[in-house]
Amino acid sequence: MRNSLLAAGLAALLAGCSVGPDYLRPDIDMPQQWGGTVVVASQVDPYWWRSYGDQALSDLVEEALAANSDIALAAARVAEARALAGFARANRLPTLSAEAGAQRERSSDDFTTAATPNPVNSLRVAGVLSYELDLWGRLARADEAARADLLASQAAQDTVRLAVAADVASGYFNLRALDHQVEIAERTLQARQDSYELQKAQYDNGVVTELALRQAESELAATRAQLPALRQQMGLQRNALSVLLGRTPRALMREPIARGQSVEILPVPPVVPDFMPSSILDRRPDIQQAEQQLVAANAQIGVAKAAFYPNIALTGTLGQQSRELGDLFTSGNGIWGLASNLTSPIFDFGRNQANLDASEARRQQALVSYGQTVRGAFREVLDAFEKQQGSTERLTAIDGQVEALRRTVELARDRYDGGYTSYIEVLDAQRTLFQAELDQSEALRDRLQASVELYKALGGGWSADASAAR
Repeated sequence: MRNSLLAAGLAALLAGCSVGPDYLRPDIDMPQQWGGTVVVASQVDPYWWRSYGDQALSDLVEEALAANSDIALAAARVAEARALAGFARANRLPTLSAEAGAQRERSSDDFTTAATPNPVNSLRVAGVLSYELDLWGRLARADEAARADLLASQAAQDTVRLAVAADVASGYFNLRALDHQVEIAERTLQARQDSYELQKAQYDNGVVTELALRQAESELAATRAQLPALRQQMGLQRNALSVLLGRTPRALMREPIARGQSVEILPVPPVVPDFMPSSILDRRPDIQQAEQQLVAANAQIGVAKAAFYPNIALTGTLGQQSRELGDLFTSGNGIWGLASNLTSPIFDFGRNQANLDASEARRQQALVSYGQTVRGAFREVLDAFEKQQGSTERLTAIDGQVEALRRTVELARDRYDGGYTSYIEVLDAQRTLFQAELDQSEALRDRLQASVELYKALGGGWSADASAAR
């Protein structure tokens, strides 16, 4: 029984105790359920971009995830953090090293005898085992901080990946909307060109006044003026997408952006969480990153506190030593040694206290940053819900407006053909319809982009399974 107690005490001594506070997740007042705007339940897919059913979009997102430079930079930071974590873990283990030396030395005759060779050779080969007793948990806390830094860097990489995927999807929808608007403008331009030529012929024959001709000419020029601006926006969006895809300068200039479904028929999947609001803390990678940074800062307080306590290092040596090389490994020339070294701070002019104060201040900064990240995440979710609902309602209203205006154009043309009104009434109806169709295209884009923002705000369904698909 006595031997068992002695062994247990020795084990506890060697294991040591970790000074400093243990990490506890901050208590945050979380809502019990989502707001009343959520009416349809569906799961947030880790590969949410595939839910739009557009293969071109899926290919673009996956191309960006494989080649985007921001993601590559984040991956390099993860590799650095992984190496530092390995370094901190290795610091907790013994170090085995080999040493070899040769020395030839002559001593003063006053300190030698006839039986003592002078000068003398000394050859030595030994293995040295070194180990620091982590009595206060300094190395354990440093290991904890390094592992938290690694997890934070991995979460930061996932944050970048989520942002890149969302930016690609949002940019793609904007590009498809611009394609649609160019088609509307070109179709309207052709109709205006036909109308102008008709009015020109009628004016030459004295059927209509110059006012009607100039009005048709003005509408033609106004429509033609919109096309360069739309095409410019298309070019800028194409370039932005190419950069997100990580394409080379040559590819940036030569490779087109693939197009899939029209913005008119792209489905908007229901983006509604099927989990409690508190799950956001575990789903959003930016919150995970902020929390792991808090974990690391908390562990660093333990490292700083351990500096106030003694440090004990053990060293063991085992080897061979002789005067002649041929006798180095002969029996009787073995050597060994055991040593311990204790160092303890006595007076350091406040260095350790200043380091501890700085560590506690960094933890407070990380705590505030974590709270800000959580609040910002919930604001993004609520904003995305509002945008999704608002964009849907706006699109419904504009759809009704476009249908009414198309009928208005038909009626105005019938009245003109019947001689009941001037052609200016037809032009006014066409102008209003043209702008409404452009607004409708923008509303389609806004509804799609709102769903992307909600996917992103909910963490995009990001999970370990999604990360494994890299």
